Parts: sequence; structure tokens; C-alpha cells
Amino acid sequence: MGELFRQYWVPAFLAEELPEDDCPPVRVKILSERLIGFRDSAGRYGLIDEFCAHRGASLWFGRNEEGGLRCAYHGWKYDVTGQCVEVPSEPANSSFCTNVKLTSYPLIKVGDLLWTYLGDPAKQPPPPQFEFVHVPPEQTYSSKRWQESNWLQALEGGIDSSHVSWLHSGALNNDPLFKGAQGNKYNMADLKPFFEVAEADGGLFVGARRTAENGNYYWRITPWVMPAFTLVPPRGDHPVHGHFWVPIDDENCWVYTFDYHPVRALTPTERQAMVDGFGVHSENIPGTYRPVQNKDNDYLMDRAAQKRGEHYSGIKGIAIQDASLQESLGPIVDRSKERLVAADSGIIKARQKLRKAAIALRDDGTTPPGVDPAHHRVRSAAVLLAKEESFLEASRDAVTVKPGVPQHSV
Repeated sequence: MGELFRQYWVPAFLAEELPEDDCPPVRVKILSERLIGFRDSAGRYGLIDEFCAHRGASLWFGRNEEGGLRCAYHGWKYDVTGQCVEVPSEPANSSFCTNVKLTSYPLIKVGDLLWTYLGDPAKQPPPPQFEFVHVPPEQTYSSKRWQESNWLQALEGGIDSSHVSWLHSGALNNDPLFKGAQGNKYNMADLKPFFEVAEADGGLFVGARRTAENGNYYWRITPWVMPAFTLVPPRGDHPVHGHFWVPIDDENCWVYTFDYHPVRALTPTERQAMVDGFGVHSENIPGTYRPVQNKDNDYLMDRAAQKRGEHYSGIKGIAIQDASLQESLGPIVDRSKERLVAADSGIIKARQKLRKAAIALRDDGTTPPGVDPAHHRVRSAAVLLAKEESFLEASRDAVTVKPGVPQHSV
């Protein structure tokens, strides 16, 4: 699976983490590699091994200046490619530093995220084409948080629409980025959704069907683009939101969360709600990306609010409602103990597709789905359809990115 992830561009930072030339370097761990990101005097981004080649000191303590990152221990200096460009203790005519190069990876800004590709340079794909990073800046907002579970446990919550009617039932009524949509009524009126899963070039379309009035069905269509991109179906004219789940190591992941609107700017009220941790975002401990509500404080569970029905699980916030239960499974759940049902069909199909792609890559070098940027140009949708209509065939336009066209929502 690590090799599979190395076929893709994945988020490494929010762009705001490296806001200007020669700003402080930032540590990050991705796929169990400890790396350092920095932006040099010319505005170039670099992602290199965190540790100096000399005696292993962390370059996080380094000085970012004059076109490179200089180790604070003995002054060895590296450029954004990881190439050592200066060893002060060496004679002026020494060529020693030309033979010293740290592991490095490309780091590019697309939208309000910085993306990296950790695979074979000869196979580097074109940059990401997800709609949320290509709308104007005033139409999108991204955040991130640390989740203390493996990435797949987290991802599986993103393609599971059946839990919304339970875990998030309070939020449907009171969260400013959810409330007021007609679709919320269908979520709460039909607690037994029927699931249908359709293949997509880059992954899957997971359809969840609930009964609506006048002989129609209410469909919520969730796209999953391999390996770790999910897009939640919209509600009314609220912004569309989704996630990118990036492994830190086997037991932790970064959750990059975004909201965007395809055709209008986010309102000041919407943007402030996102900053404050409403919707699918989280309120984090200042100076970190760990949520204020975390397993060490039982996610600030409020049993009184649970009893009142304000929060079904007693935990505030959609993001932390999800994280609390996904982390409660343990960092790596024992799936041999699961009892899956028909509502888990999206999760079953995703696991099968991931496993098949990982084996094909290992055995035959087959490029997995989702690498081609054409596979990124999908949307989620919420639609009302006649009972006899196929959810995907009737919704092809709704799940295809069309610039300047609003999302299909209920």
C-alpha cells in the first residue's frame, strides 16, 4: 500500500504553513518518512529528509536563508532539491559537498494546498485536477487535523452514508453548514438506506437511496477517487465538502478537509464557521493540528447534550464525531471480527479495489486508478429520481465537473 500511495500526488501541507520566502521550515511525517518542508529565498518549495547528512541533526532547527536551509549544528547547507551546497569546515577548493544529497521530493502549490509526489520521478503524473483546488480562492477553504487511527479506518467513514442519520442527526438540525436543506428531512425520515455501488474510472460512485415523496427516491452519490479522496454529497446551497486522507504511518493519518462552492464565493459567515470548526472542520490546539477534542479528554463528551438529543453521541462537531468512533476502534482494527451488512457495500467494494490495485502494481507494474488527472474531475451529488431510474445513468451530468455550473443538490 505504501508503494501504491507513491503513485499519486498527495497533500503535504496547507499552503499557509509556508507563507513566504525564507519562512521557518516545517516538519511533516508522510508514509513513515520524516521530512522537512521549506520555501527558499526565490520562492521555490522543497521537501527533503529532515536530518542533516553530517551527524543527523534535525534541520527543523536550521536557518532558512540565502537560497537554502542551513543546519544549526555545523552549518551544512541544502537547497530545495536536497543537494548540499556548502560545508563550511571544508577548504574553499573542496568538492566534497557535490557528493552529498539528501532524499528530496517535489513540492508544488495547487490551490491552497502543497502537494508532493513520493514515487519514481520517471513516472511522475500531471498535477492534481480536483475541482476544489481549481476554483478561485474566495470559493474554497481547507483545513487539516491529525487523526490517531490508520488512514483506511478514516477513509471508510467518508464513504459510509448510513451513519449520518444516527451519528450526525443533531448536526443536521443545528450545524450552520448543514442545517436547512430539504435532503436532511429524507435522511431522518428513512433510516434504512439502500446502497448501490458503481464503478468509476478512478474509483467508485457510492449511491445511498432513501424514500422521498411523490414516488421518488432521494439519492446521495459519494465519489471515491483512489486512493484516499472522498467528496460528500451537497446539502441545499451549502458549500460542498470532502476529505483527503494521507497516511502518517500505520497508525496515524493527516485528514485534509475542504469546503468549496463551484459558482460563488464563500460568505464571511460560512468561512468563519469553517475556521471555528463547524461542518467537517475541527478546532485544533493552537500551534498544532491536533483537535482540541481528542482521546486524551474523551473528546469533551457531554452526556447531558447527548440526553437532550443535541449531539447524538454527546460529542460536538461532525469531524470529531467521526474521529472519536474511528479512533475508538484502536489504531488498526481487527477486521476479522466485523459483521458487515448490505449498507457496507461501498466499504467492501473499496477494500476489494484497493487490494486488486496494490497486487497489480506489485506483480505487473500496472498504474492504479486515480493517477490520471482526468479521474479527478468528479462531483458528489444529491438528486431526486423516479424509482425506475438508474442512479448513475440518470446522474452522469451531476457527477461530472462542469465549470460555472452549480452542484446538483437537494
